Amino acid sequence: MTELPEWITWLFLFFTGACIGSFLNVCIFRIPQGKSVVSPPSACPSCGHRLEWWENIPVVSYLLLGAKCKNCKKEISIQYPLIELINGLFYMLIWVKFGYNPATLIYCLFFSALLVVTVIDLRHYIIPDVISLPGIPAGVAASFLLPGITWFDSVAGAVLGGGILFLVAWGYYFFTGREGMGGGDIKLLAMIGAFLGWKAVPAVIFFSALAGSVVGIITIIFNKKDRHFAVPYGPFLAGAAILYLFYGREVINWYLDILTVQA
Repeated sequence: MTELPEWITWLFLFFTGACIGSFLNVCIFRIPQGKSVVSPPSACPSCGHRLEWWENIPVVSYLLLGAKCKNCKKEISIQYPLIELINGLFYMLIWVKFGYNPATLIYCLFFSALLVVTVIDLRHYIIPDVISLPGIPAGVAASFLLPGITWFDSVAGAVLGGGILFLVAWGYYFFTGREGMGGGDIKLLAMIGAFLGWKAVPAVIFFSALAGSVVGIITIIFNKKDRHFAVPYGPFLAGAAILYLFYGREVINWYLDILTVQA
């Protein structure tokens, strides 16, 4: 079977990713409100105007409408085209990394799930169970089609990821009497471990904790907030998972080099 010309593949992946990104915006808006993501059809969040087909073209409609609702003229959030662009671009990057095989489809969907989790956690400080819990068995099932990961690696990754963060959360509460980590983070890392395998878990925890600490310290310094203010951890877990997805072997080697030097 002859492969498609590269530019057609690029265009198809970006358009597919952007279209799915449009649906992700619906998920980001409705899931925290407990609403259905399939019904009713897309509408303006300000006036309820039902969008016509030409108002719902990823990225293009935002530009055609001048970033405003056709009906009420309220500004449309830049989040909508950004999510579409990001999802489309990363679908192309994932294809570059994994090529023509089932891993590309699986990791594209995995990325989309992490993107939804990231934005919802940043906006609402929650990680929806409707994404993370089904993601755990989905990751285990996907392991039968993924290169370099067995079903045992996947199950062990889910157990190790969820187990480590559960112990951290329990220990923090035991010694301080305060909740330092939500259950959503625990379930999210279990999902990440299911998709990436147990070897990814230490690296994901290390890089997410490192990035979270840096951002937290900077925020305290510049905003002069109390050191106990909440920082959503989900985006850091998601970012570390994507880093591992693209540079897993390099990340592990770098991490082992650090441990060797310290030893």
